[in-house]
Amino acid sequence: MELITKYFADFSSTQLSQLAALESVYTEWNEKINVISRKDIQSLYLKHVLHSLSIATVNEFAAGSRVVDIGTGGGFPGIPLAIMFPEVSFLLVDSIGKKLKVAQTAVDALGLKNVSVQHSRIEQIAERNFDFAVSRAVAPLKDLWQWAKPLLQKGHECEMANGLICLKGGDLAQEIYESNTRPHIIEIETIFPEEDYFKDKFVVYVPKK
Repeated sequence: MELITKYFADFSSTQLSQLAALESVYTEWNEKINVISRKDIQSLYLKHVLHSLSIATVNEFAAGSRVVDIGTGGGFPGIPLAIMFPEVSFLLVDSIGKKLKVAQTAVDALGLKNVSVQHSRIEQIAERNFDFAVSRAVAPLKDLWQWAKPLLQKGHECEMANGLICLKGGDLAQEIYESNTRPHIIEIETIFPEEDYFKDKFVVYVPKK
């Protein structure tokens, strides 16, 4: 928790309680379902929560906007972002039911009224009026953009135009070339400079034009 408040200072008491509750929820469920690598559960706030919140440093989601989390797994990056932006609606989507059960349990335990969970392939989502899609290391950028693009409405409610914001790592040159997009790339180590874990990790943003 101290790691989160080190970089984010404006949480309400409710948000701080929700963030603190993440540890017990995910620790308990990780003993049943290996939704997070067992060696990583001790680094939940660094490798999962803070990593997810790097998106929030790039884009301040406007109140009333709608965000879909593609391949959310156990709820990342969607749940930490939903805690930070309680006036933004989040739909967490994944095709693996047992992981979504963990996400739903976390949503219920934290009392997140701005989050819905859907067990589905992203291609089967009927809604087509999201402002942003977010995702974390789920698929190549080409696939993510192919899935996200039809779900996104054009607009500019936030500082950034509507689009896809995803978390990626490593050498992205070939992946970007194959995606036929021109993304904006932000190095996460410049956002959280004291955390060595974020070396070679990036926030990748593709606007819908």
